[in-house]
Amino acid sequence: MVLKCGLLSSLLLLVQLSHAQQVTVKGNVKDGVGGEGIAFANIQVVGAVTGTTTDETGSFVLSALPTSSIKISAVGYKTDTVQLKEGKVFYSLTLKSSENNLQEVVVSGTMQETSKTESPIPVEVYSAKLFRKNPSPNIFEAMNMINGVQPQLNCNVCNTGDIHINGMEGPYTMILIDGMPVVSSLSTVYGLMGIPQSMVKRIEVVKGPSSTLYGSEAVAGLVNIITNSPENSPRFKLEQTATSAGEFNTDWAAAFKMKHAQTLIGINYFNFLFKWDVNHDNFTDVTLQNRVSFFNKWNFTRASRKQATLAARYIYENRWGGEMQWNKSFRGTDSVYGESIYTQRVELIGVYQLPTGKENAFFDYSYNFHFQDSYYGQIKYLAKQNVAFAQLRWSKNWKRASLLAGIPFRFIYYDDNTPATGNDSMTATKASVTVLPGVFLQTEWKPVEQFTVLAGMRYEYHNEHKSIFSPRLSFKITPHKDHTIRISGGNGFRVVNLFTEDHAALTGARKVVIAEKLKPEQSWNGNINYTTIVQHRAGFVGIDISGFYTYFTNKIVADFVTNPQQIIYDNLKGYAVSAGVSGNLDFNFTNGLKILLGGTYMQVYQVENNIRTPQFHAPKFSATYAVSYTFNKIGLSFDYTGKINSPMYLPMVPNDFRPAQSPWFCIMNLQLTKKFKKGVEVFAGVKNFLNFIPKNPILRSEDPFNKRVTENNPNNYTFDPSYNYAPIQGAKGYVGLRYTLQ
Repeated sequence: MVLKCGLLSSLLLLVQLSHAQQVTVKGNVKDGVGGEGIAFANIQVVGAVTGTTTDETGSFVLSALPTSSIKISAVGYKTDTVQLKEGKVFYSLTLKSSENNLQEVVVSGTMQETSKTESPIPVEVYSAKLFRKNPSPNIFEAMNMINGVQPQLNCNVCNTGDIHINGMEGPYTMILIDGMPVVSSLSTVYGLMGIPQSMVKRIEVVKGPSSTLYGSEAVAGLVNIITNSPENSPRFKLEQTATSAGEFNTDWAAAFKMKHAQTLIGINYFNFLFKWDVNHDNFTDVTLQNRVSFFNKWNFTRASRKQATLAARYIYENRWGGEMQWNKSFRGTDSVYGESIYTQRVELIGVYQLPTGKENAFFDYSYNFHFQDSYYGQIKYLAKQNVAFAQLRWSKNWKRASLLAGIPFRFIYYDDNTPATGNDSMTATKASVTVLPGVFLQTEWKPVEQFTVLAGMRYEYHNEHKSIFSPRLSFKITPHKDHTIRISGGNGFRVVNLFTEDHAALTGARKVVIAEKLKPEQSWNGNINYTTIVQHRAGFVGIDISGFYTYFTNKIVADFVTNPQQIIYDNLKGYAVSAGVSGNLDFNFTNGLKILLGGTYMQVYQVENNIRTPQFHAPKFSATYAVSYTFNKIGLSFDYTGKINSPMYLPMVPNDFRPAQSPWFCIMNLQLTKKFKKGVEVFAGVKNFLNFIPKNPILRSEDPFNKRVTENNPNNYTFDPSYNYAPIQGAKGYVGLRYTLQ
């Protein structure tokens, strides 16, 4: 029904588009040094959504108003803007090599388009090209390549997961799609695994609280997934991957361009139905999955060059993990243990530029419906969630200053059959309803070229927790064109829904105990960032270093230790801290060698009654790396990627025979890619080629229903699958094919 409404809205918008007298211009884009054509460069009409890309020779054809400005951008080159002239139909354009990715356009830091260099908020940008160095079927796995960001599996049976930034748990990270809060609460548990990597244009990461612009969930930071645009997408693209473990992933997308509209249609299908038990505990190592996702995005333009976008996505997934002999007939029984989850999800995202003259005024809106029908052993979990979001935002730019204002509104309806709503029949009589209207204001002032001040504040009114106030203050200092210092601080506020965020509460047959009425969490954060560029004869080195400190009060903690048969939730009677330093090095050489290195050292802990306790799943040191070399003459690329983790504390039970900390470990991957003519690529590689597998991930796997606790069990251990620090799946090979028709 929602998809039909989305398509109807698309047609209504299309009918409203008025005609403009456009002309067709042609041209080519060349390298400013070598003179070679730049393939797949983006050509964008400024102030509109119309655009195209160059072909393999650097040539392009574009329809635009005769007096438009066009923006030309390409990976590895500085972005340029050219004014079209009436009567001129051919343009020969050149781009200068970019010093690094500092000229890339970002939106997440300030909710307005700006280059990384000009943004007062440090924003890390990762293009789709990076993730192709180690292809994954979903965004959750791909995030392993980002320094300071850890996709953490929280259960070894159903493979629930979330994203940790700087050691803080997943619920503190806000996940956006095209700037909209579409993935949140209930959907974070499996939602990230349902986002195909193929629909991603780039990922922007902001580390540190961003509640001023994005609301209460952005305490640790945010991950903004920018999807591909129809105007810059090839006419057809296909990618097929298969692994030696029996995983099959298919992505295809097609773009269609009309006079005043462009559309992109994408389908992702992932299938993994092979049972593997490499550690011989009679449990599946990875959940079996059957998932399909449909994606459709529209861009519309009008004579006044105002714009509108509309995107819709539908996801269906059937996954299960458990004992090797489990099948569907055992679902919900106590004879063979399995965790089975059926998920259906609908998303709608739209932006409409209001016709207000020269000012920039937009209406943003999104809606998602998420339904989960699941069993964790005998425990039945039914849940549904509706999230509606609407926002009016307006911006004004002056020579040395800018102003951004917005009126957001968020509505969340959540119902399940657990104590979270107190309604076993799930008849919606006690459903949780959150109404969160607000207003935000942000101003940016640049009194001199070398100094920028950004200040913002947000006020929200929660229907249960009443007034919420979130301020932010940032400074950008540029003592030299190649050196930038950013200092920022802010406040975060988070309202918690336990059962939508922590599915450990449903797994392992533990009883959930809520010690008291939980209070909202609050945090204060400070961040200092330094970036510079070091030029050398063979290329350049980009350096990015950050220090961070976050202080929490009312932090909600889960006690797995006091009683092995319970999970006890309570507000911390003290404080919690996440502090550390993070750095990225970007080496680029003219001979085709590229090296990306990232490392994070952090201390994440909580203090209660003068006792300091380390945070689970927060390694003191972690590092990522990607080493690439391209033989341009033969079209062959080599990629060596990986991640290193130091020991991290893990959930334990009394008298646990397993170590309290994981060992040092490194997951290494290799890939070879061969490019052929006419848009064909083939690639092959090995993931985790050292075959690292964690030990004893499931406690008492032989008695998952705890029927024989008193038999040969002197420590009274009970079934517990939460001791997790790395995927159980060992080394696996893969092959793939990409085909692109421009």
